[in-house]
Amino acid sequence: MAWHFRRVIAEQVARVLGLPSERVAHCIRTVPVHRKHESPDFQLFMTSLGDPIDTSINHEERAQQLAGKLVCDSVISDIGTARASVTFKINRDLLTRTVLQQISKDGSIYGLNTELFSGLSGRKTVVEYSSPNIAKKFHVGHLRSTIIGNFIANLKQAVGNEVIRINYLGDWGLQFGLLGAGFSKFGSEEELVVNPLQHLFEVYVKVNTAAEEDKDIKLSAQEFLRRLEGGDPHALSLWMHFRDLSIQEYAKVYKRLGAHFDDYSGESFYKEKSQEVLKQLESNGLLQKTDKGTGVVDLSEEGNLSSYSTVMRSDGTSLYITRDVAAALDRLERYSFDEMIYVTDKSQKNHFQQLFKILKILGKDQADRFQHVPFGLVKGMKTRRGEVVFLEDVLDEARSRMLQNMAASGTSKQLEDPSDTAEKIGIAALIVQDFKGQLLSDYHFDWDQALQSTGDTGVFLQYTHARLHSLQALWCSRDTDDIDIASLREPCVIATLQHLLRYDEVIYKCLEDLQPRYLVTYLMSLGHLANVAHRALHVKRSSSEAAHARLFFFNNVRMVLSSGMKLLGISPVNNM
Repeated sequence: MAWHFRRVIAEQVARVLGLPSERVAHCIRTVPVHRKHESPDFQLFMTSLGDPIDTSINHEERAQQLAGKLVCDSVISDIGTARASVTFKINRDLLTRTVLQQISKDGSIYGLNTELFSGLSGRKTVVEYSSPNIAKKFHVGHLRSTIIGNFIANLKQAVGNEVIRINYLGDWGLQFGLLGAGFSKFGSEEELVVNPLQHLFEVYVKVNTAAEEDKDIKLSAQEFLRRLEGGDPHALSLWMHFRDLSIQEYAKVYKRLGAHFDDYSGESFYKEKSQEVLKQLESNGLLQKTDKGTGVVDLSEEGNLSSYSTVMRSDGTSLYITRDVAAALDRLERYSFDEMIYVTDKSQKNHFQQLFKILKILGKDQADRFQHVPFGLVKGMKTRRGEVVFLEDVLDEARSRMLQNMAASGTSKQLEDPSDTAEKIGIAALIVQDFKGQLLSDYHFDWDQALQSTGDTGVFLQYTHARLHSLQALWCSRDTDDIDIASLREPCVIATLQHLLRYDEVIYKCLEDLQPRYLVTYLMSLGHLANVAHRALHVKRSSSEAAHARLFFFNNVRMVLSSGMKLLGISPVNNM
């Protein structure tokens, strides 16, 4: 929507300056809403247009000169200057009618289909995230990878990209040798059926402890892994059984988080292709042997092994990074993507730097299409029982605490399914708490802070959405072209509409940095503006014309709020 107004402003500015209007349009930005006084709607900083021909004129003077040559018209109602920029205010009735009708027309794609995204849409994006180790319960550390990856995939898809979501499972290596050897000693098929991942976790803990004291168990684990890698039918059958059970259990957690995947691949898929990578490195003279017999790739600029990556064990088998190289090459061929995004914690930063460097050394020009999005650690996440280990415990704790809060306020009695509502609100609280800051930063988790109903929390967003949705019970179907604009001239309405103008720019910023905090901040501001308007604009005690206009306004605000929440991975609730 903002693009329409940008274009009108740009055409007039372009005529005065003799510049292409398209270039000028991309330099025009919306102005953040000011709490104490009305702000202009758009701003054009002179520095964004490039250096002036006459360098003796400073940018402040240039802005004043340009403003003096521009004229107000049916669209632009006021032109001013501020901090070396020209500011523009749109005709208020036109702003109100145009924004509301555009949201009503676009619905959930409002702000996501503008010309601002012309160079960022229509691409193919592969996102790899979550990636737990099979035969183990979801560790709480996988929460961030799952929700961040889900947000990035949602965002890319929302602006028109074809998105492939990959869950790259840790499903190979010595841990499965231990598990395979340990299951015959400590495992139970009955317990495996009842609680698969919990039982496999218990078996893994027991066999690990036993292996420290008994060398025979460690030898049995190595033997099982050799059988597995050699294609032994029994070993493969047991491994596949554990893998299938793990994916089934993970799917339950993903459903709770609103995450889904197009492809469950894993290290096991690339155990053979990683050997092809080693052969390719060797044939190109890139694989060097150390005194210990391991294979390394020189990553140094000087060719002196001051920086290298170990890609082969002394027995000739591949390592994690070798399998990652094989996976990257396979995906390049299979998907022909425009970008590939890995979402993992920041401890793997060096791993991905090495991975991308190896791809370049192999002559892959597409290496610059790969990107790593690192994130920090969550600290202090505890349940009432103490330190948290598993993600399910966190989700259960969020639901339990929210149910208690709802019961204390008396709202749960009015709901058909209080537990489901509490689950959605609790997960919203987790996501917002996680997305508030820089992804790279560690942060301390606080249940009381996350579950507050006031302030900038996921609970507040859900509360605001439910409040706006409740107004729809008063809605009667009418022609939305026939809106009483006179009922929507209050400052709180104009401020909210100005904020709605900024939605596409916020999404663009999220796409640039792949950081959800910009959207979280935007939605919080929208929620606060909506609540101010809700207190100021009466519906029940108003004329039918005013009530209709105000309900139309609130419904459009709710649609944008809902759209933004879904991008974050939050399921909006209608009642709470």
